[in-house]
Amino acid sequence: MIPLNHNLNALKRSQIRTFTNLAKATPGCVSLTIGEPDLDTPEGIKAAAIAALQNNQTHYAPNQGTLALRRKIAEFETNRGNGVTPEQVLVTIGACQALFTALFGVLNPGEEVIVPTPGFGLYESIATIAGAKTVPLDIAKTGFQITKEALAAVITEKTKAIVINSPCNPTGVIFHEESLAAVKEAVLGKPIFIICDNVYHDLRYGPCPDLSLDPALKDQLILCQSFSKPWAMTGWRIGYLTCPDYVMERLLLLSAATITAVPTFLQEAAITALDTDPAPMRQEYACRRNYITQRLRSMGLSFPEPEGAFYVFVNIAKFGMDSAEFCTRMIREGGVAAVPGSCFGAEGYIRLSYCYSMEELETGLDRMEAFLAAL
Repeated sequence: MIPLNHNLNALKRSQIRTFTNLAKATPGCVSLTIGEPDLDTPEGIKAAAIAALQNNQTHYAPNQGTLALRRKIAEFETNRGNGVTPEQVLVTIGACQALFTALFGVLNPGEEVIVPTPGFGLYESIATIAGAKTVPLDIAKTGFQITKEALAAVITEKTKAIVINSPCNPTGVIFHEESLAAVKEAVLGKPIFIICDNVYHDLRYGPCPDLSLDPALKDQLILCQSFSKPWAMTGWRIGYLTCPDYVMERLLLLSAATITAVPTFLQEAAITALDTDPAPMRQEYACRRNYITQRLRSMGLSFPEPEGAFYVFVNIAKFGMDSAEFCTRMIREGGVAAVPGSCFGAEGYIRLSYCYSMEELETGLDRMEAFLAAL
């Protein structure tokens, strides 16, 4: 066998997919695992893509994205307080490629990126590929918020970036002003980037402070965003990042070498998406959140209050088994699937997704309640 890139040896398959596949292989199992909206992409967005195809917009787009979409994104971001120009926007294949481009583009081998945990596992995978190190910042011990003391304890001379995901996957928690102030105080003026993963920002149920709106941090901040969640466009694979000019100069070359460009007709649909109010979807998820949290409380379970996204992170430590064993047994004995907290760097929890129909949620929670009673 010919050796491959040794950095790939440490990569592992996501447990989200592992437990989703186990659920699929279990007849009749209700799966509450994937962050996949059950709602359809709005008709106007689909119509824009169809019209673009009919107008033969099927050729190469510019590496950075079409000027029309970059102008629309710059307008959208500026209107919400993140003043950027079209030249500071890069259109990407979803937020995954935006995050890959941002992290791989700033991390050198041996450098460190701080990730508040529980957190999304993709950050660690990208850092590993780059030959860098992920440093977990355990926020489960501090009410799922960042404290100055905890952050100071993990910053070193090798720290190159910190990832901020708010609302957070897997908890749905929004970082308070105090948390973000701690981050700003720790990194302002230092050679440390802030990577803002804002993919759930438009699925928030209350105020959501945002570091990307702070002009003092402009030269240190890279924003990653996706059309997937707010407009139920997960399969479209389109997103973007914004960053300072000096960063864009390099990240554009990395992105062009990775994907060349995002399909032209999809970019036309994304323009329409930015003119489409995601409020109806947000309201639907809020109703489901209220239902699932009420049911979980009635089962005597605790969790941080989800303030955005469509996840709830349930504490199962009292049942005396690790989260992978708990989820495996709940699939096989209870007929309902969740994701182990260990997938997100936090043992003793499971993640339930509520971007499923009310019928699926009701059935799944009925089964979970029966499973817990049997325990």
